[in-house]
Amino acid sequence: MSARRFLLAALLLAATACAWAQSYPSKPIRLIVPFPPGGPADAIARPLAQKLNESLGQPVVVDNRAGATGTLGAGLVAKAPADGYTLLLGTSNELTMSPGLYDKLPYDPTTDFTPISNVILFPNILVLHPALPAKSTAQLIALARRSPGQLNFATSGIGSTNHLSAELFKSLAKVSVNCVPYKGAGPAVTDLIAGHVEAMFATMPSVVSFVKAGKLNALFVTDQRRWSALPEVPSAKEAGVPALTVITFNGVLAPAATPPAIVARLNAEIVAAANAHDLKERMAAQAADIATTTPEEFAAIIRRDFAQWSKLIRQAGIRADG
Repeated sequence: MSARRFLLAALLLAATACAWAQSYPSKPIRLIVPFPPGGPADAIARPLAQKLNESLGQPVVVDNRAGATGTLGAGLVAKAPADGYTLLLGTSNELTMSPGLYDKLPYDPTTDFTPISNVILFPNILVLHPALPAKSTAQLIALARRSPGQLNFATSGIGSTNHLSAELFKSLAKVSVNCVPYKGAGPAVTDLIAGHVEAMFATMPSVVSFVKAGKLNALFVTDQRRWSALPEVPSAKEAGVPALTVITFNGVLAPAATPPAIVARLNAEIVAAANAHDLKERMAAQAADIATTTPEEFAAIIRRDFAQWSKLIRQAGIRADG
């Protein structure tokens, strides 16, 4: 009898979960972006949310919760109910880099989230204020060697992709430059354009329009190939630093233990929305490639990048909390 009761209970639970998933969503969904408005995460979150509004039949509200290089917003999602109504627009920063930078985080990136789908991939790009007398990577390295500790590289926070790109550049080029942390890519790019700092390894979506407008000079992209949005900008290999390959992901995650049926529904809707022709064109114009995945494929990307960045962080001795 006990086995029969267990089976009946399991069937009842499965039926309840199925009915719950079929009625999902029945209220607005909150998509937390763990960075300030105007940055690259916003550039995908807002048009994606608009597409999902239409397909899911409920508002998908973008909620910017910036702080500590994305870890504050990620912590909110980790502690949210696992019901599919609070999602994270997760990035390489808080999912694969911060675990190696902080002794304590408000979440465990390996156990507190359910990956749903990656959405976009993009490299960083080394950009300079036009007043800086360097028109190539070789000239920038020579300038940095002549004036050690005098050049300032903006970053969107300690341990961000642009910070770690700058640290890798310092190591490979054997130069001394200052890394200046900001509370997000938006404020960092604003100060770079104003000339308060000289350079930045910016994410492509955050600066491509400024490069095209001549407000920033681009030296190379952190990939082994050129990118179609700025085809005249050399690759890292062409710039003489082939080891400086940094590709950033942005994808959607839910709290751990979110029902599989809801994860499957969200994955299908996100993949369809991201691959819509108009959104793909919009992302391509900002130098971001649509790269949707299954939940399992996204989890594998996170594990792979976590291992790579953890090794670099250890080697460079970088810490975000002292």
